[in-house]
Amino acid sequence: MPAKVGAVKVINIGSSSIFNIGDVYAMAPYSTAKTFAGGGSFNTGDGIEIDLSNSSTNVNDMDQVDQPITVDVE
Repeated sequence: MPAKVGAVKVINIGSSSIFNIGDVYAMAPYSTAKTFAGGGSFNTGDGIEIDLSNSSTNVNDMDQVDQPITVDVE
């Protein structure tokens, strides 16, 4: 279905973002990320008390690629 779009102002688009105006069949951004965090890193809230005296984060990653991204460009 055709769409009528007025003025559009784009301030910023991230590296794995999609900007589309009009009809589209499928949109699929490609991005991967790996996060290493120690115990208690993602806690949220008020008054949190954490004791990490015996905690360690091991980040030894022996493989080169965890989940490869391949893009078919036509």
